[in-house]
Amino acid sequence: MCGILQTQRAENKAAPPLWKAGRVFMAIGETAVNSGNTRVKRRKKGIQWSAYGYLAPALISISVLSLAPMLYTIWISFTNWDAMHFMNYSFIGLRNYAELLNPSDPLNAVFVPTFIWTIMFALLTTVINYFAGLLLAVLLNNKNIKEAPLYRSLLIIPWAVPGLISLLSWQGLLNQSYGQINAALHLVGISAIPWLVNPFWARVSILMVNLWASYPYMMTVCTGALQSVPDELYEAAEMDGANWWQRFRFISMPSVWKVSLPLLIPSFAYSFNNFNAVYLLTGGGPARNSTPFAGYTDILASAAYKMTLTYNRYDYAATLSVILFLLVGLISWLNMQFTGAFKEVD
Repeated sequence: MCGILQTQRAENKAAPPLWKAGRVFMAIGETAVNSGNTRVKRRKKGIQWSAYGYLAPALISISVLSLAPMLYTIWISFTNWDAMHFMNYSFIGLRNYAELLNPSDPLNAVFVPTFIWTIMFALLTTVINYFAGLLLAVLLNNKNIKEAPLYRSLLIIPWAVPGLISLLSWQGLLNQSYGQINAALHLVGISAIPWLVNPFWARVSILMVNLWASYPYMMTVCTGALQSVPDELYEAAEMDGANWWQRFRFISMPSVWKVSLPLLIPSFAYSFNNFNAVYLLTGGGPARNSTPFAGYTDILASAAYKMTLTYNRYDYAATLSVILFLLVGLISWLNMQFTGAFKEVD
């Protein structure tokens, strides 16, 4: 009996245990998986040239239509290219920028007033349009107004009409001699207002017409934000005794602000370069006595346009365009930094 047990023990020692064989196979499998993952990672690190083929049309379009004109404009701002040096212009460095920013230079009389009005126009039109759209959105968000969809459809009409047609129509309506607005004011005993002739009223008319063309966009944005607020929040606030102002301040406004703030920054940048609203309505006028390059309602974009096509000062126009580009970029960057509008939220 003892011999049989010794023989079985010797056989067990000679044969490898099953768990050791299993470990060997598991190691082989892990090695194969790791080698496969390494190949996949190597493939991912490789350049996907086919992706550049798909992106090529967009990259070529951006380069030809955007990047190349920008670089060419920057180059012109360092030259003396104008009507007198149309074929033989030369590189002059930063002289155009020095003349533009020098208080004793006549060109500075064009830049400073136009720059101040451009800032005022962009700020005023953004703020006025935003609060006008917010007010209409709040009024039409009332559940008791059953005709709210109809009112929204009517109020969105200025957004549906092409901007060119709207501006040219307003130009006729605001005419001092035969405009329908002054005719309506005459019926109630108010004398004619020089909408497009007087510097103050010309600026008021631009803000008013821009409000007409832009408030539907802000109204649509604020309406979407208001309708995303759960009704339970208003009901709970009303049960706690909150009045309408408290409900608007602590429930509606924070919700609207989160959605609309990222859209206010591009709206401000658009207003900064809103060439159509100025040039099609007033032509930049009325004219200034101090300089022919820019009128009382000209912004930097329209002043650069006049310098290019009316006075053939391509060097000054390019300099204004570069400064305008830098200002819009700087102001937009500061707004994004201080407001945190585009920060990711976990």
